[in-house]
Amino acid sequence: MALLDGKTVLITGASRGIGRATALKFASEGANIAITNITEDAEFCAVCDECEKLGTTVRRYVSNVADYDDSQKVAEKVCEDFGSIDVLVNNAGITRDTLLMIMTEEQWDQVLEINLKGVFNLTRAVIKPMMKQRRGSIINMSSVVGISGNAGQSNYSASKAGIIGFTKSVARELGSRNIRCNAIAPGFILTEMTDKLKDEVKKEWTDKIPLKRGGTPDDVANAALFLASDMSAYISGQVIQVCGGMLT
Repeated sequence: MALLDGKTVLITGASRGIGRATALKFASEGANIAITNITEDAEFCAVCDECEKLGTTVRRYVSNVADYDDSQKVAEKVCEDFGSIDVLVNNAGITRDTLLMIMTEEQWDQVLEINLKGVFNLTRAVIKPMMKQRRGSIINMSSVVGISGNAGQSNYSASKAGIIGFTKSVARELGSRNIRCNAIAPGFILTEMTDKLKDEVKKEWTDKIPLKRGGTPDDVANAALFLASDMSAYISGQVIQVCGGMLT
């Protein structure tokens, strides 16, 4: 029996990288997949096609996670289409990296609105259906820089640190309803974003990692699968660092 048979999973920002890997991993384990993206581009449609080839039911929704009303409507539509939301993966996020002394108010607001407010919006939207069914797993994508900080990423680090505090609070609030909430803090993960880095920069990062390699989106998706499945039924309010020991 697959680990997520019969479960409906809502994943935000699933067109590429970690979101895409998570959608495919969950689909391969029998989950029904509802994925969101801010635009209906070719990558977004391709993920849906790949999930369908794995034999699962997939629906895609164009939605802006930073918009509160839009997030409520998406959750309602997913419940209407699938009958439930068993797992939420808050994955959507952006970066606007620059030093604080030259960071604009817009760069700060954009990152906080999508990365942190987006997590609030979707979590708030799924609370009612999860409470009604008295079960659920909420998985929030944070980052190791939300724990350690990083020069040139004060906005991103603040948003990811906020996610950790939010995760722990939600776990305390909703635990009595059998709803779990955990965070994943990826480290240096090799995605489309890191492909743009120079080889010497990549080497500098990997040299700092005890496992001596960058992580893959599948490394993070595997952690998400564990937290989404019943194997983690007694785990809530935790932050799992998927970083190859970088913060050890």
